[in-house]
Amino acid sequence: MNAYRLLICDDDAILRETLTEQFDAYDEFTVVGAATAEAAIATVGEDRIDLAVMDVGLPDMDGREAVRLMRRNGYRGPVIMLTAQDSEEDTVEGLEAGANDYVTKPFKFAILLARIRAHLRSHEASEDAIFQIGPYTFRPGAKLLIGERGSKLKLTEKETAILRFLYRAGREVVGRDTLLAEVWGYNAHVTTHTLETHIYRLRQKIEPNPATAAILVTEGGGYKLLP
Repeated sequence: MNAYRLLICDDDAILRETLTEQFDAYDEFTVVGAATAEAAIATVGEDRIDLAVMDVGLPDMDGREAVRLMRRNGYRGPVIMLTAQDSEEDTVEGLEAGANDYVTKPFKFAILLARIRAHLRSHEASEDAIFQIGPYTFRPGAKLLIGERGSKLKLTEKETAILRFLYRAGREVVGRDTLLAEVWGYNAHVTTHTLETHIYRLRQKIEPNPATAAILVTEGGGYKLLP
């Protein structure tokens, strides 16, 4: 799968390793660790990070100041702060620095996991979410595919949902019934013919030669995206 890339920035090596092991149990995540603010700032600037978990008490810089610098440098993904302080003033300061949420130590992993999933869902629907599909930059929030030379292809809501789900599946084939359920829900009036019609229209938009699909391909009773 095209797993979400999480940054865990905390100078507590045991906590970092524990969280990494816990997230590694889920196929939807891969984890990048950092022990300092400087390392975190460099990572989000050089790598694709879908969400950052930032400790407030870092050895080289206040975590909130690090988030402020990350935002100034252009990072737009969600940021969740970890803090031992739960005062209102502390929370406000972090949010004003650019964080999206606060989790107070000690915390239950299930709570952090739920917060992360909620923020990732929200971010994917926002104007800031950006994915690469073949030669296109995919902006699901704007329902747009942008070509290498800046050309813009407007997508329908269903086309956007199809591409988003196939992107998250990576190179795995997604069956027609699964795609129908994910995009249309369990609607008795929707058939695989409806899905095939949408796939056909998508190919007319995105494929250099729609008759020979090279980006959105049919395989094993379903569909997948090729990079």
